Amino acid sequence: MKRVNLAAMAWRNLWRNGRRTLLTLASIALGGFIAVMFTAMQDQSFSDFIDTAARMSAGHVAVQHREYLGRPTLTRVISNSEELRQLALSDPDVKRVMIRISGQAMVASAEDNAPVGFIAFDPALEDAESLDFMDGLVEGKMFATAQDRGIVLGKALARRLGVRLGDKVVYTLTDRRGELVSGMARLTGVISLGTPTADGSICLLPIDTLREVLGYGPHDATRLAVFVSDSRRSEAVARRLNAQLPDPAVALTWREVRPELSAFIAMKVGGARFMEAVILLLVIAGIFNTLFVSVMERSREFGIMLAIGFTRWQLFRLVLWESLWLGAVGLVAGAIVTVGPYAYLTRNGMDLSAMMGGKTTEVAGVGFDPLIRFGIFPENAIVIAAGILLATLLTGIYPAHRAGRLEPVQAIKLV
Repeated sequence: MKRVNLAAMAWRNLWRNGRRTLLTLASIALGGFIAVMFTAMQDQSFSDFIDTAARMSAGHVAVQHREYLGRPTLTRVISNSEELRQLALSDPDVKRVMIRISGQAMVASAEDNAPVGFIAFDPALEDAESLDFMDGLVEGKMFATAQDRGIVLGKALARRLGVRLGDKVVYTLTDRRGELVSGMARLTGVISLGTPTADGSICLLPIDTLREVLGYGPHDATRLAVFVSDSRRSEAVARRLNAQLPDPAVALTWREVRPELSAFIAMKVGGARFMEAVILLLVIAGIFNTLFVSVMERSREFGIMLAIGFTRWQLFRLVLWESLWLGAVGLVAGAIVTVGPYAYLTRNGMDLSAMMGGKTTEVAGVGFDPLIRFGIFPENAIVIAAGILLATLLTGIYPAHRAGRLEPVQAIKLV
């Protein structure tokens, strides 16, 4: 028998029952739409969440004393911070590196005292892109220089201490030898990020002034906050840095520094993957129903085709072509349905402020932005498209196998 264009024949076969084919394509398009939008919301929102957590203190990768993670005391010091900073900046995925001192302290005023977590930094080098608190000033201003005698407190903390701009605040902490030392500063600014942890227990200090109080050298620090171009590259950057860092410095990813945040994101991602698997199964069920019923309805037709010279292999490929057409057209339909809403949500996001009652949801001390932005990672979009296309092909294997196993004489007798 002469060569047959199975692809064209499969395309015509699909439209012999147009209503059933359209319903199947609609289910593929809808499944693709839900998978893309759900993944886009997850990819961008979690990426933003990780970036926010990085700007809260430690960066995407933290370079610190190897014992600091287990015992975060001010005795665990790295003394060559500027050299390590230049080393980290030489990595192609690293955008910025900030030298900081962070730890725990006790702050006191004439009215009250409270335990706090503090971050000391150079305000001339930092901005909102590296330290989220720089963008949270609601009163006053940030201290001017690294040698300033100012202090910045969270809004709820300042209220608890009963201090106003210009008032004296005493902070007490342990120095590099483990001895208690104190410093005095005047309140220059008040910050608020809308989360209880940040507003109620954060204290910002000028790094050189704190070095003087702690007896640190000019290049001593507890941590280097390393910011990478893409948070997904954190593991690779940490691995490369660890191969070069001198002892006792070590590079840790944000997952290691904030394990509770990592666990939360892993749980949410796992739930999303489960939902996507359910969606894929529903799409597969719809495709399988269309192809299997189509094969059963055409048993007599297939028997005649075998009798006039078609091979079983040709019938098998014919049904697989129908499956491939369903997947390909379904993907195109899904892309057409998705592009409009995706473009709108990428540009404008989805504001959940009203649903959240104006409050900021906090996870591991990091607040979720109520404006949810959308943006899918290219590799995830490829996985979704490939998954749908592969699923349609695999779904067509059994119906194609049934078509290829038909006996011509028995199939022709079927009515």
